[in-house]
Amino acid sequence: MQYLNQFVINFTGLKLGAHEFNFELDNTFFEHFNYNDFNSCKISTKVVLNKKSNLLELSFHSSGTINLNCHVSNEPFNFPHSNDLNLVVKFSPDTIDDNEEFLVLPVGSSQINVSQYIYEMIILSLPIKITHPGVEDGTLKSKTLTMLRDYENNVHKTENKIDPRWDKLKDLI
Repeated sequence: MQYLNQFVINFTGLKLGAHEFNFELDNTFFEHFNYNDFNSCKISTKVVLNKKSNLLELSFHSSGTINLNCHVSNEPFNFPHSNDLNLVVKFSPDTIDDNEEFLVLPVGSSQINVSQYIYEMIILSLPIKITHPGVEDGTLKSKTLTMLRDYENNVHKTENKIDPRWDKLKDLI
């Protein structure tokens, strides 16, 4: 947990206006959330906190590369990452968690831990199906991809053959 303390922003001593915080992320960050799907990653994250008299506006931006395995061929490749997130922090005696763009903190709070928001922003920016660019444009040569193509061709051949029992039914017409 001590590693995640670097993502705590104390906003009570800050003057009104914009303040910038920068973080460099690698696999260590994601291991604290028990997420091990990345082979490696190097992501730069910038958080701009705009302090106003009665609320905080947080703007997150992250960019970098993530080394992932393709879901089709299982070949590793560098996935370019870039994403933005905006969050408004309000203060109230009642905590309300019904809106994902608003965070309500208790009155008198002095700090906010942004690690969970950074984690979610990066993970949710990934596509559901991660495909190697070489698979999409047909330039990747791998044993797995060759086997998949052979299997696909065999399936199409068996689909085109008509069962002889159906030929007898055609005679009824």
